[in-house]
Amino acid sequence: MMLRGGIYALVLLLAAGCGALQPVKPEQTNTFALEARFDSKTSVPPPDAPVLVVSLPRARPGFNSPHMVFVRKSHELEYFAKNQWVDVPARMLAPLLVQAMESSGAFRAVVTPQSGAAASLRLESEIVRLQQEFLAEPSRVHITLRVQLIDVAAKKVLATREFDMTETAPSDDPYGGVVATNRALQRALNEVAEFCAAQAKALGP
Repeated sequence: MMLRGGIYALVLLLAAGCGALQPVKPEQTNTFALEARFDSKTSVPPPDAPVLVVSLPRARPGFNSPHMVFVRKSHELEYFAKNQWVDVPARMLAPLLVQAMESSGAFRAVVTPQSGAAASLRLESEIVRLQQEFLAEPSRVHITLRVQLIDVAAKKVLATREFDMTETAPSDDPYGGVVATNRALQRALNEVAEFCAAQAKALGP
């Protein structure tokens, strides 16, 4: 009996040891993207319309990583542990800005610096704020974009404006924050496109 009990204990010990050697599965991280949709431009821009180059957006400290920011107390930034953006928000914003500017129909072409194409106007942008705020119920998303339109040849700032958007989250969780973020971003980009189109029109031929 003692021998049988010893063997049984040894088997349990070996099984426990083998279990301890199994690799630990990493915790799953949910990743999300910034998204917006734009209608194709319905009018052909005039041949003398300016060419616009959209620079890579920047982001203020605290918003320049894939971490998703939330706020429970004013001025204190926190990050969700198991939820993040699929890329740095500023990099995801770049192609959306290009699409928004193209949809305005105000520019002969909209290019990126990597294209090497000559442009008369340059759009600089910065993410000032991108956070889900739990300061009240329901939570809301707060986005602030700062843009500058620059005359490339004259090296002169033509116009500067901040676009500040808030959107109520459909649920008080990270996914609800993503839905609200994309709704707020859509509104912000539409207004940025209108602003830049108006500035380009004011310049004339």
